[in-house]
Amino acid sequence: MLREGVPIRPAPPLPRWLADMLPFERCTFELTEGPLAGRSMHLIDEGPKDAPAVVMVHGNPAWSFLWRKVVAELPGFRCIAPDLLGFGLSSRLRSAVDHTIGNHASTLVALVEALVPGPFIVVGQDWGGPLAVQLCRALPDRVAGVVLANTSVFVPERPRGTTFHAFSRLPVVSDFVFRGLGFPQNILWSVQGNRRSIRGRVAKAYKWPLRRPSARVGPLALARMVPDGAEHPSVGPLREGAEWMSSFEGPTALVWGARDPILGRALRRHERELPRAEVTVTDAGHFLQEEVPGAIAAAIKSTHARARSGADVEARG
Repeated sequence: MLREGVPIRPAPPLPRWLADMLPFERCTFELTEGPLAGRSMHLIDEGPKDAPAVVMVHGNPAWSFLWRKVVAELPGFRCIAPDLLGFGLSSRLRSAVDHTIGNHASTLVALVEALVPGPFIVVGQDWGGPLAVQLCRALPDRVAGVVLANTSVFVPERPRGTTFHAFSRLPVVSDFVFRGLGFPQNILWSVQGNRRSIRGRVAKAYKWPLRRPSARVGPLALARMVPDGAEHPSVGPLREGAEWMSSFEGPTALVWGARDPILGRALRRHERELPRAEVTVTDAGHFLQEEVPGAIAAAIKSTHARARSGADVEARG
């Protein structure tokens, strides 16, 4: 049950074609404190409120729609999938510089503190991985388990980013391509193992919340949030998150799409840093939720079972 006074209101309506693809309970959470007070976060909140909670954090340039197939595979769980500020149906941030690890993490913490009264499993993909770990750092006693999917929680010693991230920093031209042309949400199919997995209505659904150029600050900002050197402002929080992740003693799982041209190779680094993690390698691409949702759901169920087993052992001890 939600505690009295939680600032929840109905979610905005979706066009019929999109509502049919997202047949879950949705709502809007109002941020009432801090520098982002007044903004709102749209989220999926599907399942019994007293069921084991799973918080799913998307990355760039997705929204909660990304998790729909995984949610469908998890009856008996409470699945909470928020849209980060600047994405999906959540409030926009005025400038790219407002998109920081600290700002996004603080909103996730506020949402989870308000909506989830007990322990939770967190799942993160792309930027959702580092942001999920920041959530865990803030609420360490509440974390039952961590599932990471095609993400980069552990920063290389000499971070450089990719050509994609370097392009996002080019003056003028990057603004035109990201904001004016709707990049990269118009080419998501190109980073998939099965390129048909993001076509037609699915591709349209990813583009729909960012259909207006004025709403497209987020994808550019998150691309620029990726460090291109040791002095980048993201490096400090990322290092702190990596340290927490390395020290986490609860159940952890890695689910990876090996055909991801962006983060496929990052699996080896995460296996090295998390030697006790359960690892599932698939032939999927970057947005593996579209191709292998069952593998992610299975990792969540296994993580929950291991967390519960560990709690039972502790209670008996």
